[in-house]
Amino acid sequence: MSLNHTVNKPKVAFICVHNSCRSQMAEALGKHFASDVFESCSAGTELKDRINQDAVRLIKQKYDIDMEETQKIKLLEDIPNPDVVITMGCNVKCPALPCKLREDWGLEDPSEKNDEEFFKIINQIEHNILELKERLSNGL
Repeated sequence: MSLNHTVNKPKVAFICVHNSCRSQMAEALGKHFASDVFESCSAGTELKDRINQDAVRLIKQKYDIDMEETQKIKLLEDIPNPDVVITMGCNVKCPALPCKLREDWGLEDPSEKNDEEFFKIINQIEHNILELKERLSNGL
């Protein structure tokens, strides 16, 4: 594989307010399921001090991905210019992020909820990632 191969992959940014839960899970699952088609990153408009610990625990339990090892909390200005902007459903407006495709996944925030509610959101994110992978594999 040539080094130039990754240059052509679209960059997908998953955005929510605190970049601590849904967007972090989407980044992890994007990297896990779709890194052959697109690059994943996440960011927020504000920061919390760390990734949601339930999200960390449940993503590790289900996929054996340690988000605290592979990711950190980032602000919008900390990420590269994305080709695709996906907001998680928290009414985040990202006027400073021009992109070719923008959509909102309308996901409930599972923070402070039980594991069953968390897994519903995790499963929806996985489904959305696989669907996005399919769409982007045919070009932007």
